[in-house]
Amino acid sequence: MELFHDVKIDWLGKKWYFLGFSLIFSISGLYSLFFWHHLRLDVDFKGGTVVQVKFAGPPNVDRIRAAANAEGLHSARIESFGAPSDHEELITLAEKATDTASLDRSRAQIQHMLAKHYSEAAAQAQAQGKLDLDNASKGDLLQWLQQQDPEHLGNDQNATIRYTQQAAAIESYRNDHGGIIGSISELNGVADPAVVQALQQGAYLSGFTIRNVEIVGPEVGAQLRHKALMAVLYSLAGMLIYLWFRFELIYGVAAVVAVFHDTIITIGAFSLADKEMSLTVIAAILTLIGYSMNDTIVVFDRIRENLRMSRREPLADLVNRSINQTLSRTVLTSGLTFLTAVSLLVFGGEVLRGFSFALVIGIMIGTYSSIAVASPMLVAYQNWRAGKRGKSATLPASRKRS
Repeated sequence: MELFHDVKIDWLGKKWYFLGFSLIFSISGLYSLFFWHHLRLDVDFKGGTVVQVKFAGPPNVDRIRAAANAEGLHSARIESFGAPSDHEELITLAEKATDTASLDRSRAQIQHMLAKHYSEAAAQAQAQGKLDLDNASKGDLLQWLQQQDPEHLGNDQNATIRYTQQAAAIESYRNDHGGIIGSISELNGVADPAVVQALQQGAYLSGFTIRNVEIVGPEVGAQLRHKALMAVLYSLAGMLIYLWFRFELIYGVAAVVAVFHDTIITIGAFSLADKEMSLTVIAAILTLIGYSMNDTIVVFDRIRENLRMSRREPLADLVNRSINQTLSRTVLTSGLTFLTAVSLLVFGGEVLRGFSFALVIGIMIGTYSSIAVASPMLVAYQNWRAGKRGKSATLPASRKRS
């Protein structure tokens, strides 16, 4: 399918406009990276605490985020976890300590935040000093039963044994039901009637439970940062070597410079928009490196074909003609991919927001650089060489297809 016939756009004639555009966005991104917003790193890179929370019903992410803001946890990240029917969310905090006290502190912080701000009924029950049965540990439940003494056993050893059994039975029932109790009346037959009656009066169900708390230490984050950087650099080096052997060195240099240009602008866009850089964003950037490189190779391959048939044609005209001949393919491929990325950005939710944002920016810049950065670099280099030799500019004879 061909969208454009006999296109005669003078792309190289607009090279100074392209250069100005690239400089503006590159410098803006670098300025933001080093002097303004810098680069906001995800917990994967800087370390932090991840709290897994299960809800009795579909969680309201907006209310969770509002609860976090009300508690002063403005940097908390909320994302869905597992299947939608699991009703689980991951809440990430910027807690960097790695000891047991830090885990307990993060657990208590999230529990207090949700109990106080997520559910009005839970907030009222908490204010009345009632026991949160969905989050009470076996020790908490035992202590509460001993204080309430619903079976009037006193404080002897038999009472401790009896209430320990009751607490263990309730905890076992809760664990068997995914950590959430639907109704306190469900405990009839699990615990003694006097205990169930006491729980109905002095306990409440918050509708959520904290399933797990994990910490990503700063050392692990530093290793991930290093590996992410090396992954990007290795990919650029590998593509340079490939194009060196597939075409000529200047083709490889031009393509790698164009891809590096795309990477800088994409990362700069994250800094300008004050968005987090995560492992999924690195995956998107690596995807874009391959995508942009493939688009550039298509243009270079057409330049090579035309060069074999029109050795005497002025170099700028030959490159312009090659870009115009691949324009339909570029618009169709990039356009459809761009629409997919936009759909992910709009409908993908918070979890895919960073990934899709990188794709949207990267596809636009990657398509632009194949035309406006890589190809003009070829011509500029050959013009420079021709000026030194006093000859007309021509591209080097590239290797034959294998």
